[in-house]
Amino acid sequence: MLAKASKTLPEGDDLFYEPKWDGFRCIVFRDGDEIELGSRNERPLTRYFPELVAELAERIPNRCVLDGEIVIVGPSGLDFDALLQRIHPAASRVLRLAAETPASFVAFDLLAIDDEDLRRVPFASRRERLVAALLDAGGPVHVTPATQVLETAKEWFSHFEGAGLDGVVVKGGSLEYHEDKRVMTKVKHERTADCVVAGFRWHKNGGGRVGSLLLGLYDDTGRLQHVGVTSSFTDARRLELAEELEPYRVPGLEGHPWRGAPTSTDEAAPAGEDTGSRVPGTQSRWNAGKDLSFEALRPELVCEVAYDHLQGDRFRHATTFRRWRPEREPASCRYDQLETVVPVELADIFGSVG
Repeated sequence: MLAKASKTLPEGDDLFYEPKWDGFRCIVFRDGDEIELGSRNERPLTRYFPELVAELAERIPNRCVLDGEIVIVGPSGLDFDALLQRIHPAASRVLRLAAETPASFVAFDLLAIDDEDLRRVPFASRRERLVAALLDAGGPVHVTPATQVLETAKEWFSHFEGAGLDGVVVKGGSLEYHEDKRVMTKVKHERTADCVVAGFRWHKNGGGRVGSLLLGLYDDTGRLQHVGVTSSFTDARRLELAEELEPYRVPGLEGHPWRGAPTSTDEAAPAGEDTGSRVPGTQSRWNAGKDLSFEALRPELVCEVAYDHLQGDRFRHATTFRRWRPEREPASCRYDQLETVVPVELADIFGSVG
């Protein structure tokens, strides 16, 4: 079941508010000794989280289907980068990381228990059944907090952001579970930042259209770090961007801040000397065949983008292009312009369960 975006928290006596977790969405299927973990897109996750499978075997009902999120808790809150590292083909690496960065499961819906299909049961009842089913679970298996008090939801929206949560999810108490339909509501944080545009990627369908702009911010050492992309353009605008960016294109990465990253013209570019640099081109763990090469641009253009939150030193999700900022100097696009939130203990969240 999916959610549609909203800029404000809806109000209503029948609504339930939950923190929006930043991890891997996961459906847990258990039938006796058999436990399977599946992503929202039905990608198998079981082999990547053996420690979680073992814990679930001890803590959830013998026959059930749960909807929830796999997360890893680090010193400063949820650690999505550590979660990404878990998607690795080598079994030895998986086992080592299972011990070093064990995962937790946060359940927010109960879809079936024993022989009973609960998908057509109202959410308020499913929530009660979920809490009862996992009442004594403990350990790395948790039930997400939920409230029907709007002021509490507003407090969560701001207070828990420092722990790595990126908003609030809203569900109607009478809501049935509908797969692949956007019947929930999500309210996420949104801020703006001015970024250097130091490269772009062609659209995957060709046609001389720009697919995305590659964004950079300068750190305290003066390095231009790759922080994410923006790709919110119409087809007509993508064609216009190709013309606008043409005068700024440079062959390869000679003298470019991201020297060492794979480009469309030189996929074997030499490794950069600055080992502390974050550059584009890191291979996707979800799509090993995805082409992440790019066209380099002189780092002279500045644009304003909207983003929800920062994950470490990069934007967690793709940003939304707002406008060009010709009056801004690229050197002024630094990390210190970004709003940071003081981390809070995740125990504050789990203490609200029930």
